[in-house]
Amino acid sequence: MAGNLIIIVLVIMDHHLHIPMYFFLGNLSCLETFYTSTLLPRMLASLLTGDRTISVRGCFIQLYCIGSLVIAECYLLASMSYDRYLAICKPLQYATLMNRRLCILLTAASWLWGTTVMTLVMSLMSQLKFCGPHEIDHFFCDLTPLINLSCSDTTLVTLVGLTASVIDIVPPFLLTLTSYVCIIAAIVKIPSSDGRKKAFSTCSSHLMVVSIFYGSLISVYALPKKEALKEVDKIFSVFYTVLTPLINPLIYSLRNKEVKKALRRVVSKYGISK
Repeated sequence: MAGNLIIIVLVIMDHHLHIPMYFFLGNLSCLETFYTSTLLPRMLASLLTGDRTISVRGCFIQLYCIGSLVIAECYLLASMSYDRYLAICKPLQYATLMNRRLCILLTAASWLWGTTVMTLVMSLMSQLKFCGPHEIDHFFCDLTPLINLSCSDTTLVTLVGLTASVIDIVPPFLLTLTSYVCIIAAIVKIPSSDGRKKAFSTCSSHLMVVSIFYGSLISVYALPKKEALKEVDKIFSVFYTVLTPLINPLIYSLRNKEVKKALRRVVSKYGISK
């Protein structure tokens, strides 16, 4: 959370970062701050106090928030990869294609689509009856473990959940993957070996992070459910809820020279001199 909050502050306060790439990064950091704070404080409180109970309303709110934000992140990562594709593969047209209006449109659409999909899912979830047992086989209120507790007919909500998962995870992942393939193809043509090495280092780390994020989501939500994979799904859930918000600030921004310069500028401008 500290890393993401630093990025948000820098993007807002330093005018050198008021460009599409950092606009998207600021939104990504904001999004990950929200869903980390939705999940981790409650989980840490349970670990420290031993009280693992949560109200039905609290559970539904947690599911809605995490679901909305994860869907939004899928599309936001795809938007970010498209931005990098335009910057590297179409540099002369970049300023015209990736203008302020398109940046705001892509970001707003990501956030709004996430809330729209989860509003539909939660409207179906609210119609289910829960007769017991009232024990969720997970470390947070996720869709499938909650559906498994219902004594109502869950065919419709399961179908809607699976359809939404496939539509909202696989196409953004394929778009992201395609963008990075095109970027790598462009990098190969760079004449300087140092330039190629630097670009490959950055691109490979980005691709690794998005692969972990999308791969864990596909495993948990888009593949058929098997009893033997329940524990594995919990591990994959840690990847996208805890691991990626932890490493994204390091991979995307804090290793970036422009962000480091912005941090020094902000500290020198607002810092207290001795």
